Amino acid sequence: MSTEPATEAVAAENPYGIRQALEEGGIVAIATFSILVLMSAASWYILFTKLFEQQKIINQGKRARANFWRANSLSEGAAKLEKNSAYRQVVEDGLVAREHHDKLTDPVEAHEWTVNALHRSVGSITSKLAEGLALLATVGSTAPFIGLFGTVVGIYRALIKIGSAGQASIDAVAGPVGEALIMTALGLIVAVPAVMAYNWLLRRNKAIEEELNTFSNEIHGYIMSDGAVKPTPTGPVAKTAAKPAAKPAGAATAPKKS
Repeated sequence: MSTEPATEAVAAENPYGIRQALEEGGIVAIATFSILVLMSAASWYILFTKLFEQQKIINQGKRARANFWRANSLSEGAAKLEKNSAYRQVVEDGLVAREHHDKLTDPVEAHEWTVNALHRSVGSITSKLAEGLALLATVGSTAPFIGLFGTVVGIYRALIKIGSAGQASIDAVAGPVGEALIMTALGLIVAVPAVMAYNWLLRRNKAIEEELNTFSNEIHGYIMSDGAVKPTPTGPVAKTAAKPAAKPAGAATAPKKS
């Protein structure tokens, strides 16, 4: 005898799943659920894209510390960095500031002019890194309240059923109360990862900003000292193994000694 009809009957007897709660809650529950899903998807997208951007700049910093200060000039060092490197941007902005300072008709102090240019350069990089973090903060702070809205609607529906039935029976209130609890849980599931991701990315951004500020200070010292102040390179340098010279065609090979 087949057990498939019995299994289907048991599954049909469970009216308290997410799908059943959404169907019972109607347009309000469906809209609340859809908003929370969209907020969660946006949070995870921001998390992974920002992690990729941050790791890219961290790797650029490692290569800059290892190779940049081995060059004989800022221009030569910048040429060793990647074309779209954040550290190369800082170097090029410092070079442009030094060049433009000589063209000012009412020149300001070179120190102040260069410092402001380097600060603007670092600020533009960190500002780009901070894009999207406001969305994480918004999701983390509003998702619980959106879930709470669904909870309030579910409780309101339960009260209406109690009033219609004249008594608080389990059959009357189980569906709306279950819907309310599901919405509360969904709000927390969306909010908690968003808050944790926001704090983690913000801390990593601060560490990257400190590294960029340190590098810009080194660039400033090099420019102001005309190359006399030069930090010591750190980290290993990637070396390319020299290929052995090819033997000319027809060259005789010396016999091995026995």
